[in-house]
Amino acid sequence: MVCEKAAIARNLAQTAHYIEQATAEGVNIIVFPETSLTGYVNPEQHPNMVLRLDGPEVAQACALTEGKSLTALVGILEENPAGKPFISQLVVQDGRLVGVYRKMTRGEAEDDGLEDWHAVGESVPVFQHDTLTFGIAICADSDNERIFAECARQGARIVFVVAAPGLYGDQATRNWESGFHWWKDDCQKQFSSHTQTYGLWIAVATQAGRTVNENFPDGYVFAPDGRCVFATPDWSAGMAGVEVPECFRVFTS
Repeated sequence: MVCEKAAIARNLAQTAHYIEQATAEGVNIIVFPETSLTGYVNPEQHPNMVLRLDGPEVAQACALTEGKSLTALVGILEENPAGKPFISQLVVQDGRLVGVYRKMTRGEAEDDGLEDWHAVGESVPVFQHDTLTFGIAICADSDNERIFAECARQGARIVFVVAAPGLYGDQATRNWESGFHWWKDDCQKQFSSHTQTYGLWIAVATQAGRTVNENFPDGYVFAPDGRCVFATPDWSAGMAGVEVPECFRVFTS
């Protein structure tokens, strides 16, 4: 999904479209990228993008699932009364917010210093869709093996990795192909190991395409034997429905 920065109405409309399509296709879980609702913004530059869990924007996102049988994972910047905001993924079912995962790992500092602007979560919760237990990791959490180990310890069969891996370099001259392969190689290295070590499925839902000042790559699904069993064909925005054996049907955008 192209998650434009500081464009909640636009991103909410895309979220609604994808949820309707996923519902029509009988999807159990639809997974949106990191900060899919707010865009991946610097909260000092866009303080109005830091959302309260009981605020109207989250309520609107939750309402999109009302009366539906699927679970939706939606990304936001979340207000933190104790200080810096969290990068959070909401777990939404039948019009209700039923859980929140907060990013636990800071990545390498970026040009705009965004990684310095968020607080980190303190726990690794798991969540349910019917009888399926699943976990969530956010972008730089991929380097934190403890998160995957803890998800597996709590009975998770699949971990959804949501990400906004901005490609390096000036946007006007940025090389899409090298960025595409950088993310693909990084995912293969991390998730091939985690899946085999902990017997997990891992599905990766990333931001894609071009926003106002960044470009983003693609998504994957890895099986418990370490194989990449699905990959989006390029860095274009789009949707992929993937049948995951014994884990229902998941949908990444």
